[in-house]
Amino acid sequence: MASQDPNRLVDWAAFSQARTELGANFVRILGYFHEDGVKSVAQIEEAMRSNNAAALVLPAHTLKGESQQFGAEPLADCAAAIETIARHCVENRYEPSEALPHVVELRPLFEATLALLEREANPLVERRPAAAFGRRPGL
Repeated sequence: MASQDPNRLVDWAAFSQARTELGANFVRILGYFHEDGVKSVAQIEEAMRSNNAAALVLPAHTLKGESQQFGAEPLADCAAAIETIARHCVENRYEPSEALPHVVELRPLFEATLALLEREANPLVERRPAAAFGRRPGL
């Protein structure tokens, strides 16, 4: 899927801003995002299996907001699409079949995004140092 291009899954400027603003709480809140996201994705999938548009709304809304906080825009956009479709279906008493392509995309997108966020947040991950002035990279 094109939406899973690792270079496009996270807005790293927004991620850095969240990291700065959250300070010492950053890792804990990222952990909450992990836990809440796993639950939200499972709830969305179950609601879709049950054709329950109303049950799609809250977990999609939650995932959207938390994803935006960490700069995970493609994930936020996918959750927003599910939420919007679900709200429209509730208002018009339709089954949420239109949301199915987004729901199918959601889990792999969430897992790929979460892996990137957690890798970047891990203080033990070796980072390649920037080239020093006057030296070639890799030396």
